Parts: sequence; structure tokens; C-alpha cells
Amino acid sequence: MLYKEDWENAKNRMTAWWDGESTDSPLIQVWAPRTSRMPDSRILWELARNPSDPEGDIDLYEKWFSRVYFGGAAYPNLWINLGAGVLGAYLGAKPRFMRDTVWFGAQWSNKFVKDWDELSDITLEEGNEWWQYTKRVTKMAAKRGKSKFVVGMTDLGGIADVIASLRGPQNLIADLYRNKKEVANLSGKLVEIWHRCYEDLLAIIREEMPGSSAWMGIWSPRKWYPTQSDFSAMLSPKLFDELVLPYLREQFLRLDDPLYHLDGPGQLCLVDSLLKTPELKAIQWVPGAGEDNQGHHCGSRKWYPLYRKILGRGRRLVLSMPQRYIVPIIKELGSKGILFQTTTRNILSAKRLLKSSSGKL
Repeated sequence: MLYKEDWENAKNRMTAWWDGESTDSPLIQVWAPRTSRMPDSRILWELARNPSDPEGDIDLYEKWFSRVYFGGAAYPNLWINLGAGVLGAYLGAKPRFMRDTVWFGAQWSNKFVKDWDELSDITLEEGNEWWQYTKRVTKMAAKRGKSKFVVGMTDLGGIADVIASLRGPQNLIADLYRNKKEVANLSGKLVEIWHRCYEDLLAIIREEMPGSSAWMGIWSPRKWYPTQSDFSAMLSPKLFDELVLPYLREQFLRLDDPLYHLDGPGQLCLVDSLLKTPELKAIQWVPGAGEDNQGHHCGSRKWYPLYRKILGRGRRLVLSMPQRYIVPIIKELGSKGILFQTTTRNILSAKRLLKSSSGKL
């Protein structure tokens, strides 16, 4: 691969991680600048910010790839970034770009709230402009990326999060008590639509390259995706088990390598429920900005009990942290089952990290 010379080795190591196999050294993805500093990451939003020129946007990605060293299992990943939960846009939730994020429909304005009559017969309209744009850009990127970079699936979003973009978060909380049947029926419909979109986009990508990738920057030779339900941070375990987990589990069953994006302390009460689903292979833990600002990032010892619990139940773990915390975690917890993600200030530091971590097995 043009921007990743040791791509075959990286693929083999990620496959072994998914399969629960031991490797000869810790699985680390490390990104470093090839020049004096890391290039501006704002280009990651160009496909959403500038949809009129996708070819030019892909040019910017390639320029970024040429300036970055992808060490260990890291690789050039052009994921089709149109905002988290773009499935909502396919279903009529109006998108609004705001600097480095995209909000959809009722997430940003109550005037876009859809009532239950509208949602009762919701379908994916093939001619929807955002769905057509996603397919067109995915095809364009896949053709451009062959033998040069990997194309990652767009961020379709979590089922409950997409419903929140259609109903509005506060309305959806009320719906969980007043309109449980409607929420359950809509969740079931969205699972079907979600997987139709996933399969169609994956087929486009696989015309040019094997495997699957997504926004998290992890590759699998099979079907994988980082499932999520950020909305569930506001729910009790009881409501989560009743109205969210059944549809997550359906997604776990349809994916070969399912992973859950566990986002923030508000979701820690849901870990036991997630670990009871045997189909779930991996969890990514993200403490959130509030914890990060207090020094409680993924490298903090505060989370070691959580890591032991997840690893002890046979699940893989994805952790992003400052480089200096990786070796201490390996010394205390070992490295089997953990995929570390980090950045360093230069290529030499990246290579030193990979070498030092190998010596700490």
C-alpha cells in the first residue's frame, strides 16, 4: 500500500486480535508527523463541509496521508465522515454542519421533530440526496484508494441516537415511558434500514478492496462496525435492557466482529448488560472530555478495574491514550486483547514506543 508499506503485517495482526489470538508484541496503532508537526486534522470534515467537490476533498486526505507516519497497526483510513448518525439524514433529518461536527434534525432544532404518524411508515427513499451522495463518494474514494489507502464506512450512527435525531432527545426520553411500543417498532425498522445501508456501502467498498473499516481506524477481514448508543448515557440499566439492548444485540448478530463504543461515565452502569451479550467481541472505552480534563484519560489507573472486568470476560479492548501510559498498562494488565491507539511527536518516538512496548511483554 502506497502510504503503508507494512500493510500486510498490520492486517494479520489486527485479524489475530479480532480472533483472540496472542501476537509476538502488543497491538499498537501510532500516528506521527513526517515533518515538524502533525498536519491539520480539520480536513477530516471536508466531505461534510464541502460536498460540492468530493474529488478535491479526497485530494486533501491524500495530502494528509503523505505527511503522516502510520506505525504499528495504524493505517491510512479515509472514512466517509458526514457526521455521527448520518442515517438520520437519509430518513429526512436535516443536517447542520457546525465547525467540527454535524447535527441532524431534531438534535439541533425542535422545528424538525417528527411525530409518530410520520414515523410509523418510515422508509429509506433511494433518491434521498444524502444517501446518494454517500454512495457516490464511497465509490469515488474506493476507486481512488485501491493500493493506496483504506476506505472506512460512513458513521451511520446508533439506532437510539438516530431516533433522537428524528424525535428530539427530550421527546425520546418521554417516549420511553409513554410510547414504548412505538419506540420498539421504530427501533426494529431502523435496524433493518441500518443494515441495508451498511451492506450496500460495504459492497461498494469491497469492489476495490477487502475487509471493512470505520471511523475508529480498525480493520477487519470480515464485517465489523463500532456500534453505539450515546443516548443511553441518560438511561437506567432497566430501560437500556428493555428498549436499547435488544436492537444492539440484533446488530451484534449480523456483524462478524461487533464492537461497542462505550462513551463516558454515564454508560458505565451499562457494562454488565453489554458483557452478558455473548456476541459482542470488543469494547472501546472513551472517558469523555470531563474526565480527560481531570487527568482521567484512558491511561489513568482509575479505569484499571474496568479494563480487568472487560478483559476478564474475554472481550477485546480499544484504548486511546498518551504514549507514556501504554507500557505501564502492559506491565500491570498484559497486552493480550488490548488495542492501543496513540500519537507521538515524531517518527523516532513512534519507533521507540513500538520497540519498548515489545520488551515489556
